[in-house]
Amino acid sequence: MSKLPRRLSLGVVIVTYHSGREAVDCAASLLASARGEGQDDGLAVRVVIVDNASGDDTVAEVQSWASGEAAYEVPGDVPFKMTPPPVPLTLAEGGPDLAAAPEADVVLINSGGNLGFAGGVNIGLKHLAQYEDVDHFWVLNPDSMVPPGTVAALAAGIAANPGYGLMGGRVVYLEDPDRIQIDGGLLNKRTGVTGNYNLGQSHAGSAPPTPAELDFITGASMVASRAFYEAAGPMAEDYFLYYEEVDWAMRRGAMPLAYCPGLLVYHRGGTAIGSPVFGRTASAFSLYFKHRGRVMFQRRHNSGAWMTTQAYSLAQAARQLLRRSPAGAGAILRASFGLGAPASVRARLGPETAARALGTPLGERS
Repeated sequence: MSKLPRRLSLGVVIVTYHSGREAVDCAASLLASARGEGQDDGLAVRVVIVDNASGDDTVAEVQSWASGEAAYEVPGDVPFKMTPPPVPLTLAEGGPDLAAAPEADVVLINSGGNLGFAGGVNIGLKHLAQYEDVDHFWVLNPDSMVPPGTVAALAAGIAANPGYGLMGGRVVYLEDPDRIQIDGGLLNKRTGVTGNYNLGQSHAGSAPPTPAELDFITGASMVASRAFYEAAGPMAEDYFLYYEEVDWAMRRGAMPLAYCPGLLVYHRGGTAIGSPVFGRTASAFSLYFKHRGRVMFQRRHNSGAWMTTQAYSLAQAARQLLRRSPAGAGAILRASFGLGAPASVRARLGPETAARALGTPLGERS
């Protein structure tokens, strides 16, 4: 077996919005995995938490954890043994233009507004790109937790895949740890509909995919090489939610997707915005941005499939009506045909965020 490159450096971006406890759990489990047994020749990890102007105590929770002022307890439902990293941690804080802080264990950046998923990720990537030793970037959802062995497996996966563009692994439901959420993303070019490889299958009994079977890597756990980031540039921010990672994968050129079997994370799916999870339907808020993103993506990458794209929208709106969800049907139709966001979506975003999030090339009307 070939020896791993010594001390590859990994930058991790965790974007938060009203998810302080989740972000602390995520960062604590990540640092525990990175500092576990066998990491001397693995990955040195830099953690950046980007807060999208949370209106709650998210920032205070991260600060209290890092300082050691608040005793940290591992959640009782975590399906693996975890030894939390010792505190206090060195915490560097600032705005989007924060200079590199090489000695910090964790960097906390206030984005200055709710910039959406990609906006927050881009701030984190820009900060991490300042460190010349950071060779790889891992985008990780705040409601994810990283078990022991994952960071070591990622180091091996990077060594085994020179020249990769984006790399993914397995995401399983934390609440049901033998059920897979996604092994990688699938795309129907005729409709723009995305799918999850191995969705709902047994973690213990399911083989991983080959990279050639995948179309994109889920944004819940996505590793990008520096070469990919420098070639493709930052993520497109005008989607606001959903499809950013699909769009990013389409811009990778000849750089391949890669799959790392040991890159395992546990995910509390859909905790923030009502995304669909196994056995639960999506909220109207989630439906609006999901279909809006799908239509935007198709216009950019598969414009020849416009008729089938919109036929799918109509079919899904009819399905919502059959489920006695006129709000869901309205959200889909408004998103797909540029009729403006429902009042409930605008109210949830607030005026400033709505103006930023909905300023799209779809020609939306209020």
